Amino acid sequence: MNILKSPKVIACRSFIDRHRIATMLICSSVLVFLLGWLMLWPILQPLPPVETPDIVVKKPDPVYYSTLTGKKVKDEAMTTWPTAAIMIENSPDARPQSGLKQAGVVYEAIAEGGITRFLALYQEDKPTLIGPVRSLRPYFVDWLTPYNASVVHVGGSSAALKRIRNGEYRDIDQFFNASTYWRSTDRYAPHNVYTNFNRIDALNKAKKYTNSTFTGFDRVDGESAEKPTATTITINFSSNLFNTQYKYNAKKNNYERYLAGEKHIDREKGAIAPDAVIAMKVNQKIVMEDGYRESIETIGTGEAIIFQNGTATKAAWSKPSRKDSITFKNKEGKSIPLVRGQTWIAAVPNGQGSITW
Repeated sequence: MNILKSPKVIACRSFIDRHRIATMLICSSVLVFLLGWLMLWPILQPLPPVETPDIVVKKPDPVYYSTLTGKKVKDEAMTTWPTAAIMIENSPDARPQSGLKQAGVVYEAIAEGGITRFLALYQEDKPTLIGPVRSLRPYFVDWLTPYNASVVHVGGSSAALKRIRNGEYRDIDQFFNASTYWRSTDRYAPHNVYTNFNRIDALNKAKKYTNSTFTGFDRVDGESAEKPTATTITINFSSNLFNTQYKYNAKKNNYERYLAGEKHIDREKGAIAPDAVIAMKVNQKIVMEDGYRESIETIGTGEAIIFQNGTATKAAWSKPSRKDSITFKNKEGKSIPLVRGQTWIAAVPNGQGSITW
């Protein structure tokens, strides 16, 4: 049988002949659909997962500040380095001193006969030569107590020694630690006792004085005032040999210190220029101790003036107890932040000294 002449084939051909255009459209549509599907097939396949590198967001390095000065230090450990409180002489025979420029905080007060003396505190900066080192007074003990410091001195008044030797302090008196000190040959006694931090650190390590915990001043970045109003400060303690001046350096935003009419020089490091100067008024009188001695009221409150950024700010100092840190607050009772760096605090006797600018 010829399959082409079968009734079904003949019927199909007849149908196609009668519907030729429709058949062609259907076939074309099917062909287009198949071609389109073949073209789209690769696109419609799921893409392989794209491997992306992990994005690492680097955290900024932490910033640490000295508890004593507010200056940046390289790591957290330095914020608790052991502090040292060193008595430094200021009689004319002791000048120029060594190590004062690198002190973080300096207290200046009359020791005897109108002669001022310095209590210099150190933490992150460690001078290679410090002195001349002299004796201690009770009011300096009161100021240094909150700093948890090793106390560097050569003896002291009877009241000061009774206080510093009560077992509550890190007392490294020269009388009992002679190898930490030496006497120079270029000056005569008693103006020739020196030390350095190699020896102080070694003694601290031996005594296990490995850190200091204390509350420092509130600190802030300094910025020179547009129109400085406190450019020359005069602080009179007693006589011309011990009176001081500070001249504001707007470029460096600090105060160049003058003593007895001349620039106050650190023998090794040059001109001394604190970043903040505080003049606090104190009650002071002479008392009988182991002889006549100066006595300063350190516990309580009093007036103060803070010089920084080329301006003067009236404040009130407060120290509730020997163990409490001294604070400086404004009339609203808020702490006044101090510019980072060296702070010089002058204890000016009421009725005897003066502060002008």
